[in-house]
Amino acid sequence: MNQNLTQKIIAAHLVEGDMQPGNEVAIKIDQTLTQDATGTMAYLQWEAIGLPRVKTELSVSYVDHNTLQMGFRNPDDHRYLRSVAAKYGIVFSPPGTGICHQLHLENFAVPGKTLIGSDSHTPTAGGIGSLSMGAGGLSVALAMAGEPYTITMPKVFKIRLEGQLTGYASAKDVILHLLGILTVKGGVGAVMEYCGPGVATLSVPERATITNMGAELGATASIFPSDDQTRAFLALMGRESDFTPLAADEDATYDREIVIDLSALVPLAARPHMPDRVVPVAELDGMNVDQVAIGSCTNSSYSDLQSVAQILSGEHIAPNTDLLLSPGSKQVLKMLMREGLLDLILDAGGRLMECSCGPCIGMGGSPSSGGVSARTFNRNFEGRSGTQDGQIYLVSPITAAFSALNGKFTNPSTWTKRVSKPSLPATAPSIRHLFAFPPEDGSKVEILRGPNIVPLSPFDRLPEVLELPVLIKVGDNITTDHIMPAGAAITALRSNIPAISRHVFERVDKDFVTRAEKAGQGLILGGENYGQGSSREHAALAPRHLGVRVVLTKSFARIHKANLINFGILPLLLANEEDYDTLAQGDVLRLELGALEPGAALCATTSGDRQLTLTHDLTGNEIAIIKAGGLLNYVNDRQK
Repeated sequence: MNQNLTQKIIAAHLVEGDMQPGNEVAIKIDQTLTQDATGTMAYLQWEAIGLPRVKTELSVSYVDHNTLQMGFRNPDDHRYLRSVAAKYGIVFSPPGTGICHQLHLENFAVPGKTLIGSDSHTPTAGGIGSLSMGAGGLSVALAMAGEPYTITMPKVFKIRLEGQLTGYASAKDVILHLLGILTVKGGVGAVMEYCGPGVATLSVPERATITNMGAELGATASIFPSDDQTRAFLALMGRESDFTPLAADEDATYDREIVIDLSALVPLAARPHMPDRVVPVAELDGMNVDQVAIGSCTNSSYSDLQSVAQILSGEHIAPNTDLLLSPGSKQVLKMLMREGLLDLILDAGGRLMECSCGPCIGMGGSPSSGGVSARTFNRNFEGRSGTQDGQIYLVSPITAAFSALNGKFTNPSTWTKRVSKPSLPATAPSIRHLFAFPPEDGSKVEILRGPNIVPLSPFDRLPEVLELPVLIKVGDNITTDHIMPAGAAITALRSNIPAISRHVFERVDKDFVTRAEKAGQGLILGGENYGQGSSREHAALAPRHLGVRVVLTKSFARIHKANLINFGILPLLLANEEDYDTLAQGDVLRLELGALEPGAALCATTSGDRQLTLTHDLTGNEIAIIKAGGLLNYVNDRQK
């Protein structure tokens, strides 16, 4: 049977299950990655498993999120992560080395390998032909223990690329265009697989931009074939031996096909506060831009910043606009310096920031109150920038550079600076010596813990009957940023669940925590696509700490639903979506869970004795995990 590329890789790694869309499959994981905002908790969970050494081919611990070392918390986490990596056989990337996805693409990602990471933008490595997926930290910890990763077998969408990019259109405009077609929930349960003659015209960094923002579609993964462009990139990185040609079989079948004519694309922008609110940049003509931020795991490659340097060469940014630059890695920074491109950006008035996530997660670089910020990032959720009323527009590096020069959005038809097609340099300096590779025997390594690193408390099992008040009622497209905000002050608490739990929903309802603590346990009521965005498991873990036992919605985002299951929270759906309008905060629902089985509906009784029908799409394995009180309990039970 002819297979598409996604099916080929899953088949080669299949441990259990039937590869029909909608069925549960378990696959072997070759590589894992973590970043420090999620990694500390992931490694606390790893330690709870009790194994002496990771069982993956490669596991890497990156420090790229919490690099603002204000007080002891972040540096203590970094010290802990370094010692854990040395003890258990994990490669450690120190703070300032770069952003995990850019670094992994340059140094470790391999065509045909499976990768999961405790960051939703792990699919970036799909640009090199790796089947890469974001996951919760606990799922990553279990993969490091040799456990297969269980997912719902995805549908596969064929994204056929024709023609080639022209004018000022770039790879960012490809994925913005697709977001405009599919929306932020249009890729849920699917892999975006790129095919067609236009693929050969895109370099690996361009492909990685597209696969990175596939996360904003809600997609399980995004992937490109491994071809001559892949070989050239790996050769430049000194890793040509990692190259394997990979492509879908001819006449492979797909669940849906979308055709994009690259030559017809124009510069696009996503308006506040959602990545799918896409319009041509020309429609924003004349809007003042207070800040421009270039970088993030989406657009911080050498190719991206080369384009910026060409536009800014011999120019000066507008006096009303601040320009921030965050290279994706020290390798990128070194190449820019070597070729004099960094000088062009700095001389134009740009500010150089650390090789880290930085402003993308509100870690410095916040815009002014109500300020318009044009960013090359992947998310523009309300408040994510660190400024609650910041007006964030997602754009390409080319659009960002022209916005900095002009101090406003302008019609691309007025742009005159020539920008050559993104290219790779003739040679690239290696920075592999900056990684801390683990010793062969880490048994004598001491784990170094600071006072903010608090072990994970055990959770109790699911009772037969629950009576739960609705603690909060929220609308559609609630993100993990709404549930568990990011930013310097809060993110520093991610290794301390009792402390970080004080911030759940604080930007939505400042009384939520007090109400949850008073109730002791409760239920969250949400709308469509609940939990989209970051993979941060703290958006499930912290509510669980506060006693949340059920999240009831119209639909869920994939990673957040998996995280809820991992921590024993029951994700349920309203059989009749009209019932959402009849429920309010404070209503009490009684659920009898003896009938919790795959495919079986549940009945909930409200405090007014009204009957509601609730459904779910949980598998038998997922139900067993929830009944056990979470995945860690379930695995421990199975090993006894």
